[in-house]
Amino acid sequence: MTKEQERARARRRYEKQAKTHKAPVGDSTRDKQVFGVILAVILILAAVIVLPIIIGDRDSAEPAAQPTDSATTPTGGQTAGLAAGQKLAAGCTEPPAPQSKPKSFTDVPDKAAATGRTWVATVQTTCGDLTFELDGTKAPQTVASFMHLAKEGFWAPSPCHRVTTEGIFVLQCGDPTGTGSGGPGYTFGIENAPSDGKYPKGSLAMARTQDPNSNGSQFFITYKETQLPTEGGGYTIFGKVTKGLDIVEKIAANKALDPSPADGTPVSPISILNVSVTEKKA
Repeated sequence: MTKEQERARARRRYEKQAKTHKAPVGDSTRDKQVFGVILAVILILAAVIVLPIIIGDRDSAEPAAQPTDSATTPTGGQTAGLAAGQKLAAGCTEPPAPQSKPKSFTDVPDKAAATGRTWVATVQTTCGDLTFELDGTKAPQTVASFMHLAKEGFWAPSPCHRVTTEGIFVLQCGDPTGTGSGGPGYTFGIENAPSDGKYPKGSLAMARTQDPNSNGSQFFITYKETQLPTEGGGYTIFGKVTKGLDIVEKIAANKALDPSPADGTPVSPISILNVSVTEKKA
């Protein structure tokens, strides 16, 4: 084969190979690809950072009477308005909006602050004042916590979110969010629970979950004598209502709105506006 034939053959081979390969990527195309990769990385990082925050805020609710760790700035001053089907009871005013970010605390208050003494709490509500007598001898830890939360304005404002009208007869309050899942950020155990499960009319007692150490800020008032389970240790009685029980009875008379008339959100709303506590004079 002559040199000229060899060169012709090599040229044909090169042309054939050129047809079977893609052209190299140009500078502009390469820049577009690099930009696309950077943009994709940014979007992925944004999703990883932002999505858990959104989901976390949405799924933070815990079981009733179980405190939650939340931000420390309370809200207030806004009117909640009445839900469909709600109506104000006689002598009541429209409640303020619940707190979206109640105060939160780390340490359980020292029970020595209440031990061995009797205290008087004045609870201002949208339906009038209630007066509680608090027993620092039988329930010092609970009373010390109540005093601490009152002093800190934890319940200002705070709706009473639950009323029961069949089987048990209570009005439950103490969650500033009004959801039944709010608390002060700390919990403590049971004190002074009746062994027979009987709670006289006008009893002031702590609400909790099945965990006996889940007492926090939620409490209930019995407007009729009520029999409650003793399993798990019962519920702390830390005082009694000495004035304003007729207000609780008035709210209960209109029953509950949701999820049933026997147990749920009161048809007639009532909200705590302020709580103050002083030592009872001899």
